[in-house]
Amino acid sequence: MFNHLFARTAAMATENGGSNAGVVLAILLAIVGVIVLIIIISNMHVVSQAQAYVIERLGAYHTTWHKGFHMKRPFFDRIAKKVNLMEQVADFPPQPVITKDNVRMQIDTVVFFQITDEKLFCYGHATPMAAIENLTATTLRNIIGEMELDNTLTSRDVINTKMRAILDEATDPWGIKVTRVELKNIIPPREIQDAMEKQMKAERERRESILKAEGEKNAAILVAEGQKQSMILNAEAEKSARILRAEADKESRIREAEGQAEAILKVQQATADGIRMVNEANPSAAVLTLNSLEAFKSAANGQATKIIIPSEIQGIAGLASALTAIAAPQNGEGKQA
Repeated sequence: MFNHLFARTAAMATENGGSNAGVVLAILLAIVGVIVLIIIISNMHVVSQAQAYVIERLGAYHTTWHKGFHMKRPFFDRIAKKVNLMEQVADFPPQPVITKDNVRMQIDTVVFFQITDEKLFCYGHATPMAAIENLTATTLRNIIGEMELDNTLTSRDVINTKMRAILDEATDPWGIKVTRVELKNIIPPREIQDAMEKQMKAERERRESILKAEGEKNAAILVAEGQKQSMILNAEAEKSARILRAEADKESRIREAEGQAEAILKVQQATADGIRMVNEANPSAAVLTLNSLEAFKSAANGQATKIIIPSEIQGIAGLASALTAIAAPQNGEGKQA
């Protein structure tokens, strides 16, 4: 458009015979066109996703630009503030605090926050970061002042939670949300540090002694358990051996008794067979008498100190003499023959 206007102005100047007035007019129009072009371009803005622009019109809040392309009215609108929408972190220097038991220490904090309302952040407080720093220091002093040194050193999570809740509520009118608060360092006085180191050393030595005693105790228990198991196994083995020996002795005696019973049975059977055979042979009285004498002979050869002789001993003796007399001639005849 401006090039066309410049060309038309130049043509008019040429038609007028190249007068100076036409040349000056052409130059002025060209300068105006360039200025207008610069103004238009300078009022074009592209907002990224991580930012937001607060726009004022004639000194008052007008709107907030978010991601995308935007056009600002020249001379009427202005960008009051460019706001970062990402989560940010503020690392504050150590703050002196005093515990409930009058121990002075240094604590530095880290605050994580995010801007949730661009208008409130722009118009809610003149210096919101300085306000957050001072509010963090006073809140920390109030919380630590209600706690003793030992609780302060061991209750970081409690302190962080309390500080986050208080700061989040206090910064809400400024369009800021406190997402997290962390105690970066807790620095007690040097004498307290020395005492803590000695205490930790004593605690480590105590734990070492306890662990050593526990180890010795467990070792003694294991040794006793081993001895107990060994004695139990030995007793079980001895018991099994005695049972086996008793079973063997029992089996041996049973076999021996069975053998003796069988021998007695055979002797009795033989005796019974002999008696039966004698009865079947129908022996004479003389044979029975001789057998009785043989029995007396055997009894006399024994160890008995008393022998009872029946009343018929004379008849037996006479029978024996007769048999001897009969047997003598027979023996003589046998010799003569």
